Amino acid sequence: MTLGRPRAHWRVTDSTNERARELAAAGAPHGTLVTADEQTAGRGRQGRRWTAPPGSAVLMSLVLREFRPDLPLAAAVAVCEACECHASSLPCAIKWPNDIWVEERKLAGILIEGRPQEGWAVLGIGLNVDIDEDEFPPELRDIATSLLLGQGAPPIEDMVQGITRTLEARLETSEAEVLTAWRARDALRGREVRWADGSGTAAGIDDSGALLVETGDGRVTLDAGEIHLLR
Repeated sequence: MTLGRPRAHWRVTDSTNERARELAAAGAPHGTLVTADEQTAGRGRQGRRWTAPPGSAVLMSLVLREFRPDLPLAAAVAVCEACECHASSLPCAIKWPNDIWVEERKLAGILIEGRPQEGWAVLGIGLNVDIDEDEFPPELRDIATSLLLGQGAPPIEDMVQGITRTLEARLETSEAEVLTAWRARDALRGREVRWADGSGTAAGIDDSGALLVETGDGRVTLDAGEIHLLR
């Protein structure tokens, strides 16, 4: 396995992505893994804060010096597969672009940052593992979940290793296979969605991973942004 070594672990840090970015800029090799028991300034997409009680979630970031255009899709599929290895009946789905859902509640999130011009990217993954419903902030209790609430909480280290294994395997498969696996877990296809500039019916993703939406004025292709379900 090339992912996961060397490894740096913090009991408490501001953000595993921030630590991984520093290591990458200093020359850390491909596959370097950063983990933490607790983050004080964890962040997700759109600048949101990622919060979890200490020792209750996978908080990990990988330094990648070899990365493919479909990395966001491959990472989302890999996290689903790692969770499904823990519990084969866990109904994991992906909300575009790469939030992991169980029964339409967020289980995990992925944040990719980096400097391609310098030859590196950082892949951050947060996965709720051992969090009871009343431990989520009140504003998240209706929209977040954890493995504990699904099929029971495994050891966090087992999930770190599981995600590392499934990601490495996915990055060795073809882009066509990744697309097929992602599309099989598409949580939005056929559903009404809205975004900052419009609304319509989600129609899957194209081969680049962009979201396709059918509107009254024709098909729209979205490369980035925040998508909300209307129903």
